[in-house]
Amino acid sequence: MSTTTETPLDSGRAEPSASLWSRIDRGDLARALFVAACAVAVGLGVTWPWARLPAVAVVGLAVGCWPILAEALHDARRRRMSMETSMLIAIAAAAAIGEWTTALVITAFVLAAEILEDLSMDRGRDALTDLMAFLPETVQVRDGGEVTTARLADVGPGRIVVVGPGGRIPVDGTVVAGRSTADQSRITGESLPVEIATGSEVFAGSINHVGAVEIRAEKVGAESSYGRIVEAVRQVQSSEPPVQRLADRLAAWLIYLALAGAAITYLVTRDLTATIAVVVVAGACGVAAGTPLAVLATIARIARTGAFVKDGAHLEALSAVDTIVFDKTGTLTVGTPAVVDVRVEGVPEEELIALAAAAEAYSEHPLGQAIVGHARARGLRIGRSEDFVYEPGRGVAATIDGRAVRAGNAVLVPDAPDRIPDQGFATAVHVGIDGRYRGTILLADTLRDSAKAAVAQLHRRGLRTLMITGDAEHAARAVAAELGIDDVRAGLLPDEKLSAIDEERAAGHRIAMVGDGVNDAPALARADVGIAMGSGTDIARESADVVLISSDLHDLVATVRTARRARRIVMFNFAGTIAVDLIGMALAAFGFLSPILAAFIHVGSETAFILNSARLIPGRRTRP
Repeated sequence: MSTTTETPLDSGRAEPSASLWSRIDRGDLARALFVAACAVAVGLGVTWPWARLPAVAVVGLAVGCWPILAEALHDARRRRMSMETSMLIAIAAAAAIGEWTTALVITAFVLAAEILEDLSMDRGRDALTDLMAFLPETVQVRDGGEVTTARLADVGPGRIVVVGPGGRIPVDGTVVAGRSTADQSRITGESLPVEIATGSEVFAGSINHVGAVEIRAEKVGAESSYGRIVEAVRQVQSSEPPVQRLADRLAAWLIYLALAGAAITYLVTRDLTATIAVVVVAGACGVAAGTPLAVLATIARIARTGAFVKDGAHLEALSAVDTIVFDKTGTLTVGTPAVVDVRVEGVPEEELIALAAAAEAYSEHPLGQAIVGHARARGLRIGRSEDFVYEPGRGVAATIDGRAVRAGNAVLVPDAPDRIPDQGFATAVHVGIDGRYRGTILLADTLRDSAKAAVAQLHRRGLRTLMITGDAEHAARAVAAELGIDDVRAGLLPDEKLSAIDEERAAGHRIAMVGDGVNDAPALARADVGIAMGSGTDIARESADVVLISSDLHDLVATVRTARRARRIVMFNFAGTIAVDLIGMALAAFGFLSPILAAFIHVGSETAFILNSARLIPGRRTRP
């Protein structure tokens, strides 16, 4: 049957809640019913004008075989062997020996299978079209003291969007006025509403509940979380993952096998009826059509859990990983550390903090930002930084009021002590002034609420976990022990993280890397699958293959679980198709299957495997 999956999503407002009956093409249905009626008529003895050439059979076959012939010719021009070609051969052979009823029944079954296949694929596309259709076309915006209506496409960053109770939030941004609750389940997968107020971050695709809020737009259109999901869906539709190419090759080889089996059957038995049955029973359509349906449905399901996959090939790779590699700061932790203690040697504490803050003033690292924030909270003067140098994985160096200041790990400040008493989970930032170690600022980050449970769930699914981080060995191992992570590699520079990924892959592991920062980007790109936290840097998200929009590690578990489930379903379809075809061809060759029964088995197996893939389609959401 047709396996075309390139139909684009309607950029308009398609309505995915259409009834099953309304989805059936009336022309296709009429054609199938007409052919079935012709089969019944011939079966009842309507053979005018001649028994060997009844007009009703000829007309029925001409009407029914036209779309099958068109598809077969299309595939022939592309040098592809298709099921339509094999079915045409079987229909022609049945007609040639005067088995008009058989020929018509096979044709009717083929047409019915096409309808069922189209309906199943439509359901898969519905889950994706629903994403497209959700955002409003027009929004309320505040310009000064006036609220006006504007097209969503015309809203840019910085505009103030007003969303009333029950309205759909159309942009990623920050609440600047009002208080409410929001349903973010379409984006984050979180079923419970979240409180939003001034300063809260909100996502496009969320639903505002009880109060009116004003939102400063930060990311709009394709750059918003919702827009990125939609764009990922578009890319998935136009891509062909390796498993789909394998499915197409398998379908072609099964057709060749059926034709070869039919030739052998005829040479041995001279039984045209058995020969036709051998051709008819081969049903590779189930795997050929069920595979793209599984990919589309899985992408949609993953989007509902708060993540998006950029390509079907990445989905396939994710289903096969055996090791999850985590960055620490911003990934396993929330990435907003705070200063918890300061140890000094030979300088006042406030002087140490002020100089360290000045050196970190241009740093985007969470530790550096935390030091700057701490200094400002204490009202300290932060001097002007000159000759600023950022050394990835080590720290920063700068000249502050004529003094050479370094803030970072022990590699950058080599005379720092090896261990800091009572450090615990805290990360140590050593400070050197004019070439001498002068103190250590201890910062503690909060573990993500979902981290421990997510790691445990990954272990239950047989996955190995590894942490690679530029943080100090002591702090990294303390976090790993708390979360139950299998292995730790600490104190790594970005290029050393790459080497760690390469070593794991060389050892035969299939790696998914989870990170959030600029220094994680090379490792994200090098891993079999790169997974970025939605709260991470732009370069991390661009380098990754999968993005966890809400940065909730439960979404990571759900994404891996769904990808693995899809792989199991596709592999079951592969094995089932091969088994049904081989057993069916053997039975047909020995005369145990009539062509009509073979056609029934063909359509039945195809329908079963397509419906098996359809189990991945997420349930429809009711829109407000």
